[in-house]
Amino acid sequence: MDDYTPQLPDENDLYEHHAFTVDKGQTPLRIDKYLMNFVENATRNKIQAAAKEGSIFVNDVAVKANYKVKPLDKIRVLLSHPPFENLLVGEDIDIDVVYEDDDLLVVNKEAGIVVHPGHGNYSGTLINALIYRFDNLPNNSSERPGLVHRIDKDTSGLLVVAKTEKAMAHLSAQFANKTSEREYVAIVWGNMKEDEGTIEGNIGRHPKNRLQNTVFFDDEADKGKPAVTHYKVIERLGYVTLVSCKLETGRTHQIRVHMKHIGHTLFNDARYGGEKILKGTTFTKYKQFVDNCFKILPRQALHAKTLGFEHPTTGKFMQFETPVPEDMQQCIEKWRNYTKNQDL
Repeated sequence: MDDYTPQLPDENDLYEHHAFTVDKGQTPLRIDKYLMNFVENATRNKIQAAAKEGSIFVNDVAVKANYKVKPLDKIRVLLSHPPFENLLVGEDIDIDVVYEDDDLLVVNKEAGIVVHPGHGNYSGTLINALIYRFDNLPNNSSERPGLVHRIDKDTSGLLVVAKTEKAMAHLSAQFANKTSEREYVAIVWGNMKEDEGTIEGNIGRHPKNRLQNTVFFDDEADKGKPAVTHYKVIERLGYVTLVSCKLETGRTHQIRVHMKHIGHTLFNDARYGGEKILKGTTFTKYKQFVDNCFKILPRQALHAKTLGFEHPTTGKFMQFETPVPEDMQQCIEKWRNYTKNQDL
């Protein structure tokens, strides 16, 4: 493989699947190893095969798998087929429609359902269900039909979907102008000191792990995008806390990142380290108790409970609320009982 020199294909025949700019502080690292940290579900064999086909470019030059990335390198992965998420196929998938009219619908998404196709999730998404049910949904700025906003795969709760161009523009403007209302309920590790507060900090891609986002500090104010989360304690449950989070902005993983930033990672949030025991005792019985909670709630403890917005046609402010789902309820009840019995 080392004596193979990839040929530069005609870029007009290729589709961009991934694009990265290497962080300023990056030490020299083989590009196949580098991309394994930044492309979800990628294996080293697949990356090496892509390099052999001449599909990995650094600064617009095709490179071998053993190329060592340098700070500020611009990496692009170009393949001969469009990204699978662009090849949308309608699927007959049940969705919980809370409200629907000619302009929009409000959906209560189950945990485990991906909102839109992406790397590793090309079917079974909310968008696949929507395009099966509706013709000619308007595209958002990312060419995703109907989507005004999104929530993560393992987060449950409310989403509004636009059915017309007018509704898409009107609702998107409300989210951009911070006039929509979004409240989440979360279980977080630790006993929060304050009963309520506000978390502010720019959120952007983690420089060393593209699958995570992070908060950038004042000396890195040029990085990321502004994000504001208002939180309030609902109930203290010993080693965890039940909180309400209201979003002023809507960054990817915002609550998950902000809560980790202040030392209260979401319970069982595997991507951000919440699937480990972060607070509590060293007793075996406690470990068994937490493991049982993880089994009951095999996802991050986050639910989009309340959604409010102005209707694009009537101008009336509409508010929707959905109960905390059974898996979270059971986990909360277990912590209540544990706290009561331990006198925490």
